[in-house]
Amino acid sequence: MKSFHGGVHPNDSKKYTAAKPIETAPLPKKVIIPLRQHIGAPVSAIVKKGDDVKKGQLIAQSNAFVSGNVHASISGKVIDIADYPHSVFGTCLSIVIESDGQDAWAEGIPVQRQWEKLDAKELSGIIREAGIVGMGGATFPTHVKLAPPPDKKIDTFILNGSECEPFLTADYRSMLEYTDRIKSGVLITMKVLGVNTGYVGIEDNKPDAVKALQSAFGGTQVKVVALPTKYPQGAEKMLIFMLTNREVPSGGLPMDVGVVVQNVGTIIAISDAVTRGIPLIQRVLTVSGSAVKEPKNLLMRIGSTFADALSHCGGLNGELAKIISGGPMMGFAQSTMDIPIIKGTSGILFLSRKDINDDKEYACIHCGRCVEACPMGLNPSMLSILGERQLYVEAKEEYNLMDCMECGSCVYVCPAKRKIVQYIRYSKTQNALQAQKEQAKVAV
Repeated sequence: MKSFHGGVHPNDSKKYTAAKPIETAPLPKKVIIPLRQHIGAPVSAIVKKGDDVKKGQLIAQSNAFVSGNVHASISGKVIDIADYPHSVFGTCLSIVIESDGQDAWAEGIPVQRQWEKLDAKELSGIIREAGIVGMGGATFPTHVKLAPPPDKKIDTFILNGSECEPFLTADYRSMLEYTDRIKSGVLITMKVLGVNTGYVGIEDNKPDAVKALQSAFGGTQVKVVALPTKYPQGAEKMLIFMLTNREVPSGGLPMDVGVVVQNVGTIIAISDAVTRGIPLIQRVLTVSGSAVKEPKNLLMRIGSTFADALSHCGGLNGELAKIISGGPMMGFAQSTMDIPIIKGTSGILFLSRKDINDDKEYACIHCGRCVEACPMGLNPSMLSILGERQLYVEAKEEYNLMDCMECGSCVYVCPAKRKIVQYIRYSKTQNALQAQKEQAKVAV
């Protein structure tokens, strides 16, 4: 099969957890539930300190279309609403719930629904109310993604089962253990979109997952395809090209070529919301790394902390050098274990010194390896140099800064150990801040 341009082949390090079935973590004593767990308009708390809440109860919402409801993941009492650590934003206004030990559902949850009898509008409404967002890390509200503008004609749906990030095996185990829910979630999503063509893309290093889903989707219009293993196979634009031979244009989105892509965890959440009425209050994630005594795949409540996850895995195994939320290629380093798990937390890595690259950074030697590795056909070397020299506008306008998906392939191959992705992220942030200032001037 023809592959996409660039990419790399890092050691996948999935051996730690690939054979570990998903375990349900014990009920946490308290949860810290951030009000920012999605791209779009922030939500506002509709409960107050001292309120008693039930599992699945709506506790924060927004009237904006591009937003995501937030629900209580345990039953208990709201003991605080204040700023707490956040894995992406540093700190964030959060609702803290102390468990009452009952783990009681809110009234009306769960339910039993026959989704086949519901129309696309009803299904979309259920997905919106459940607060489902992209659980691969992007956290874009799912109901928005399933409602493209009228001029964007969608004809194909793709389930992303690649999970190409090293260490992470949550999606892999889910494909083996939650096959029926994945099947119903895909068919529900295709009904909402009104499409008849569906694909499931899985890297060929997961043959048992390919076999399981091929069996599940037999007799449907969904084709399960084994793709050559190469990072970042799971990136939307790479996956679309491999399965449909369509190229998303520069600055464009999958909908521009008639495609919608969803992650495995998101599809499971859709199935749970539609068939059982359960909002997004828990997720499967991988806890791994050489600094963990017993790496695992865990089903954990939203708002549980990284410390809770580590405790369920037996604690630390020697020196801890770095904590990463997500995978090692695209994840974010953390400074504390008090970070809460959010809807987009696909994994938590506890790494020892041998796992990380902390070599000294040198000046770019213009070898071109980053250009060869970039799957987007960019010049990462120039983007890093422009970022380093604070030439953010030039990076955006002359070198297509915003097309970078921050996959980290450039950093992986760089002999000068340059922190290319960090320069790029900073440049994007500075451009965004400048745009906000200009909008503020116009408003005044």
